[in-house]
Amino acid sequence: MAAGISIIALVIIGGIALLAVVLVLWGIGAYNTLTRGRIAAQGAFSGIDVELRRRHDLVPNLVNTVKGYATHEKQTLENVIAARAAAVRPNMSMEERLQAEQGLSGALGRLMAVAEAYPDLKANQNFLQLQGELSQIENRIAGARGGYNGAAEGYNATARQFPTLVVARLFGFNDMPFFQVDDPAQRNAPVVQF
Repeated sequence: MAAGISIIALVIIGGIALLAVVLVLWGIGAYNTLTRGRIAAQGAFSGIDVELRRRHDLVPNLVNTVKGYATHEKQTLENVIAARAAAVRPNMSMEERLQAEQGLSGALGRLMAVAEAYPDLKANQNFLQLQGELSQIENRIAGARGGYNGAAEGYNATARQFPTLVVARLFGFNDMPFFQVDDPAQRNAPVVQF
């Protein structure tokens, strides 16, 4: 009888050990999947980051060009400069960075609207070149934003699905924010005619 109980105990212990090994292997796989997803989203954001840096570098030249023509638009120019300063601040979280970039986009949109009122500015070759560069950068940002949002969506979906959700919460895999336009006025592409 004792031999029968010890065999049953061994089978139970073996089953529990096998289940533990399977759970550990599954946990490692889930962790690696989440890590790959997060890295993919961060890599996609780095594509946006390159274009954002180009835009940051372009803003001072654009402001200085407009400043020469639109001298009484001081508040608009100061808003653009402040929005750029907020966007290039170091050590921001991704959410803070995305909000700062949205603020800069809005300020640049208002600057372009102000430029409409100045025919001499609209004819200035330097302004036209800067405006063209800004338009190209904004188009590249929009394309890169789509790639990032797709990667963030895939990562977030994986992190929210059960049973991967358990591993995600256990190891701090938090949702990644989407890079979106919150201001309804910014959702429509600005019509700029020079």
